[in-house]
Amino acid sequence: MHFLITGGAGFIGSHLARRLMSQGTVTILDNLSSGRENNLAGFTGRFLKGSILDYRLLDEAFTGITHVFHLAAMVSVPESVAHPARCHETNVEGTRKVLEAAGRAGVKRVVLASSCAIYGNEPTMPKTESLPPTPASPYAESKLAGEKLCASARIPAVSLRFFNVYGPRQDPHGPYAAAVPKLLEAALAGSPLPIHGDGQQTRDFVFVEDVVSALLQAAFHPDMNGIYNVASGESTSILQLARGILDVTRSGSPLEHLPARPADVRFSSASIARLQATGWRPSFSLIKGLSRMVEKN
Repeated sequence: MHFLITGGAGFIGSHLARRLMSQGTVTILDNLSSGRENNLAGFTGRFLKGSILDYRLLDEAFTGITHVFHLAAMVSVPESVAHPARCHETNVEGTRKVLEAAGRAGVKRVVLASSCAIYGNEPTMPKTESLPPTPASPYAESKLAGEKLCASARIPAVSLRFFNVYGPRQDPHGPYAAAVPKLLEAALAGSPLPIHGDGQQTRDFVFVEDVVSALLQAAFHPDMNGIYNVASGESTSILQLARGILDVTRSGSPLEHLPARPADVRFSSASIARLQATGWRPSFSLIKGLSRMVEKN
């Protein structure tokens, strides 16, 4: 088998690449706008530096490919609010071009990395795939558009709605960094843990190795189609997350409350019954996953 990972130098993509190397040849296409070359230490496949918006490069990347994992995207809600046009170009037009290239190449299946942000602040808990989308940010709107493009594609395509993915190699730096690596880095340094808003907002945190398993399930399970939540099925507040991090790091760092971030969803938890029906199960509790991050730090 021959795999293409767009955004393969990123956090999730680099973990996926390592898992796939034992199953076939792997090509990564990444412009390194958020991915990092040092994430690919030990990667023995083919690396193409460039954009999914480049038709010519896409056709080169797709030569001989059987399965595509489309992870390349602008992935931050606040960044999408600051740069909505760029978000649309990358996440919508980029996905369109990837699907068109996949159709020309005759690939067997495309797996899209989508997002729980599509649910917005719809109050029903837990979130099921049948809920009406209520996107509350340019990022969420772009991911919903990507799912619709997959649904109408000429080739088999599966959309996975990732909830809050965390794990080793997740970048803690920059204005758009995710909560887990930022809080973990602060705890290990003995610095205050930054909490946006009151900390009562909830998330469903899922460890990156469980996400990789879901990506592989979506690529190879013969009956998978449409949309699936990828999560742990457990709801955790940001304050609970911070306390868990303080416990696993044995840190005495204080909490520092900061202004809430624009367009942030207030509460989030997932139903994972549809994905579990395919045989997939999460293997990592939050504490087990955080402990693994500390070991790898």
